[in-house]
Amino acid sequence: MAFPDDPQGAETPSSETAPHLHDDLPPHQGEHSPGVSGDVLTETPSSYSDDWSSSGHSESTVSLTPPTPPVSRPSYTPAPPAEPSVFGGMLGGLLGGKGPPPKPPGSSDEDEEDEEGMSRMSFLEHLEELRKRLILALAGVGVAFVLCLLFSDQLWAIVFEPAGAALRALHVVPATLRQISPMDVFQIFWMKVPILFAVFLSSPWVLYQVWAFIAPGLYKKERRYAVPFVLSSAGLFILGGLFAYFIAFRFGLEFLLGLGIGKGVDPGVSVTEYYDLFVDVMLGVGIVFEIPVLLFLLTLIHVASPAFLVRHSRYAILAIVVLAAFITPTGDIFNLTLFATPMIVLFYVGIFASYLLVLKREKRRFPWAKFLKIAAIALILLGGASFFIARYYGYHFVPKWPPFVK
Repeated sequence: MAFPDDPQGAETPSSETAPHLHDDLPPHQGEHSPGVSGDVLTETPSSYSDDWSSSGHSESTVSLTPPTPPVSRPSYTPAPPAEPSVFGGMLGGLLGGKGPPPKPPGSSDEDEEDEEGMSRMSFLEHLEELRKRLILALAGVGVAFVLCLLFSDQLWAIVFEPAGAALRALHVVPATLRQISPMDVFQIFWMKVPILFAVFLSSPWVLYQVWAFIAPGLYKKERRYAVPFVLSSAGLFILGGLFAYFIAFRFGLEFLLGLGIGKGVDPGVSVTEYYDLFVDVMLGVGIVFEIPVLLFLLTLIHVASPAFLVRHSRYAILAIVVLAAFITPTGDIFNLTLFATPMIVLFYVGIFASYLLVLKREKRRFPWAKFLKIAAIALILLGGASFFIARYYGYHFVPKWPPFVK
């Protein structure tokens, strides 16, 4: 549209549209930024001025473009941050990343508390702890030795009674032992016998020191087994000694001394040899009775498992039978079974205790009601089978050792 050169003689257009010239202007000369309302963009009208309009003529600015339709933007939901992996946490720590490392899979606050309860000791501290426990254990044995030394004569009478009973049963007169060396009686009466009884008497204290040495390496919840460990281990050790004294040693000694009777051999046993055999049988059977505690302890420190013990039980049974054959060197299988059965039962008792420990770790419960019913039925069947087998082979019960004879 052309305008006259003389603006004073021209008329102001009333309905014509002025060009949209504000697009060429810089922002500071009247152009405003588009207003944003929600998702719809609108343009703010602006005024236009030049030499012609400044001389008294004005023109309204009208946009020639149609209104822009509303633009819908897709909603954006930020994704949750990915959990850092163990490797990522380690890599971030090496590269200088901040923040605590991620917890390993399966970890919990309870495990962290247990690990905090574990004592962290160096190698030298372990040696110092071992030295301390050995000194305390030997001190306990020393105190028990002094007490047993006051009753040495009565203790020797207890030691000699199986030999006297065996010699009297074999009609050996006199039913005494032989002294070969002048120092035999002094060493046995005043040293060896009190030491033997002191070991059994102080066994709870010694086993407590063993537990105290192991306990710092265990979790806090596993240290609760201290009292059951000490009581069960000491009780089984003493029970094994009683089994050896009243059953195993008496029968084995009578059998061995009677092998030469009627063949030109009279039994003449020295006091030293008799005492050495007595100590070997007492301590050996007492240690064998510690099988359940040993298996439980191996499971507690994650060295063995019930599945491993069951899988290799046939080797353990073979070793137990061989040991029973040495304790009862007889030709009949019945008395051999009589000695081997308690040891095999103790082995499986240890496996059962280990299984209960694993269940407790996994927070599962054992069906005691069903187990007791099955155990009662099994014991009744086993007792009935033993009775009929004994009657079939002609064995009968007598109130002395061996309790079953033909």
